[in-house]
Amino acid sequence: MRMKMMVIGAVCCAAVAMMAGKFAPSVSAAGPIPTNCDRACLEGLAMQYLDALVAHDPKKMPFSADVRYTEQDQVMDIGDGFWGTATAVGSYKHCFSDTAEEQIGCIVTMHEGEHLLIMSLRLRVQLGRITEAETMYYRAGGGGPNNIAGFDTSKPEPIWFETIPPAQRATRQQLIATANMYFAGLENNDGKGVYPFADDCDRIENGMHTTNNPTLTPNAPFNAFGMTCMQQFKSGYYAVVTRIHNRRFPVVDEERGAVWANVIFDQNGTVQHIHLTNGQDVDMKNFNRPSTIEVTEVFKITDGKIRRVEMMGPGLQYHLNSPWGGISDKQSGKWKRENRNWEETADPSSRNNVRDAKGASARNRPRSG
Repeated sequence: MRMKMMVIGAVCCAAVAMMAGKFAPSVSAAGPIPTNCDRACLEGLAMQYLDALVAHDPKKMPFSADVRYTEQDQVMDIGDGFWGTATAVGSYKHCFSDTAEEQIGCIVTMHEGEHLLIMSLRLRVQLGRITEAETMYYRAGGGGPNNIAGFDTSKPEPIWFETIPPAQRATRQQLIATANMYFAGLENNDGKGVYPFADDCDRIENGMHTTNNPTLTPNAPFNAFGMTCMQQFKSGYYAVVTRIHNRRFPVVDEERGAVWANVIFDQNGTVQHIHLTNGQDVDMKNFNRPSTIEVTEVFKITDGKIRRVEMMGPGLQYHLNSPWGGISDKQSGKWKRENRNWEETADPSSRNNVRDAKGASARNRPRSG
């Protein structure tokens, strides 16, 4: 009991420190970043990045000379784009650290003039410098339900900061496989897949609870947002998502059981009517044209089950192809040809992680007959 209380106390202290913004001291813009950049070091770099962003001064950061920078999956020079329009750091900050790969991902709120937005930020450290900076922005009107203002005043749930006991921790590959099963079940959702949800699973999208929230669309013919994660997927309601491609899992926190994924959702506009598994027919004519959502989605996984999902994602041009690469579960010859260059040039650790995830996902998929 004493040991249990000590663990719980440590978790609570870590969560309080995280939410209070207490991070490691800033790293000199001249670098180098410590070679053993731990969680506090990575979180400190992320907060330092936000301060530099508001100061409109990338020289305050230890970027490599050839740092790769994207906004909405568009490659641009560091210092361009949001570096010129950011005006203040918002109140919501939720970071996920991968000390093994020296990467960090954060979902935060930011101010752009008079407007609030949600930003997804991923940084990668190599050889004492930041070599990758990937950002996405959800602005009001960017598609789908949102609650940016409410999100800004909220705090991440303590469950995200809970440490998984070492003997119960899943491996990196197992965590990625579980996260990938979410996308495998969502793509062309028919209600017949294997969905690894815990009973208490809950999801937030762009600051809005889109599960277990019956008051979001109380008068809808089919109130999907009032359902649990499992009920939604088993209903077949998400059949409008026709392809999920450019899947990547760059940040994995084995200690806390968290997986950060970057993917692209395609909705090709042809699924305008869905026959649900309960026999009900649902009109989906609002999805009558090709559209795409650029997605950052983070999963809290315990004992192989997804307990929390935090997602942000703006609507962008149809069938956007990320310059960061990635894969899908499509196994056609066309898919293999499209991804041959990625297989040959992608970072080896990313390739291995995705292959392990694909293999595990296939092993967990129900067999015909």
